[in-house]
Amino acid sequence: MLKEVKPYMSPRDQVALLRRRGMDVDDDAARQWLTSVGYYRLSGYWYPYRQQQPGSQAREDQFTVGASLTDVVALYEFDRKLRTLIHDGIERVEVGVRAALAEQLGASGGPLAYTSPTWFRPSWDHAGWLTRGQSRLARARRNNAAVRHHFENYNGVPVWVLVGVLDFSDISMLYDGLLARDQWAVADTLGITIDLAALSANQRRKALKNHPLARWLEQLTIVRNVTAHHSRLWNRSFTPAATAALRTVPGLNDLPDGQSEDLFGTILMIAKLLEQLSPGSTWHNRVQRLVNVDLTAIGGRHQSEMGFPSDEGNTGGA
Repeated sequence: MLKEVKPYMSPRDQVALLRRRGMDVDDDAARQWLTSVGYYRLSGYWYPYRQQQPGSQAREDQFTVGASLTDVVALYEFDRKLRTLIHDGIERVEVGVRAALAEQLGASGGPLAYTSPTWFRPSWDHAGWLTRGQSRLARARRNNAAVRHHFENYNGVPVWVLVGVLDFSDISMLYDGLLARDQWAVADTLGITIDLAALSANQRRKALKNHPLARWLEQLTIVRNVTAHHSRLWNRSFTPAATAALRTVPGLNDLPDGQSEDLFGTILMIAKLLEQLSPGSTWHNRVQRLVNVDLTAIGGRHQSEMGFPSDEGNTGGA
């Protein structure tokens, strides 16, 4: 039987509840944060401060000794700053991937190559993706003068215009559907050059069949959506992406063995792509400084919660 929805509680009542459960709370500051951010959103940040049930990963309602709302708020603020940095990095990556895809498809098959299944894998749902792309164009036509211009003056919208109105998830799927040779060409343009000689025969066969960047773009899409919706980024797991082939790329050798699903791998990938797309970028330095300074100052928290290796704050060679 389903439980009843929990009753509404005012910020004043929420403060009292937190205190009864053992959290060190300042009344005025707590009511301000609970009002401006919300109990539910903050609960994701005080979860690791709740007592762990013996022999289980589950948590009790009671907080550990020394748990304070001050640390919870500091963790929330760290995550907010981290989201801003990650979104900034992914924005530049997203623009670069769009440009690389447009260049490859345009050079290989012409401005309308995306309309023909010839340029994509037979197993890929080209028709479904094209329907989605056409709906994006129809949406953009209402308020995008460039798109409207092409509809009114040409017999089609070229790929370099299309990629500007697609969602990042559409872009990720487009890359996934490309023929392997075009996937590899785009990856090389983005600075992701795999050393095939360093792979086993099976790893090499898999990479040549479908470039591993496809799964990483899928992961970046999910991370981007997390940041865009202001959701918790710290200590979150994402869709796994294979690492064997990419560990042969300079700057990505610190990726974990097998697969990566923590934020550390995402950060390494963004930093590596920015080397090519934004030369001289200090993005990775800003992320490293935020992790080394802000996170380590918070009681009970550690970089390992985001998948960072034991040498604290390391973001690899990227």
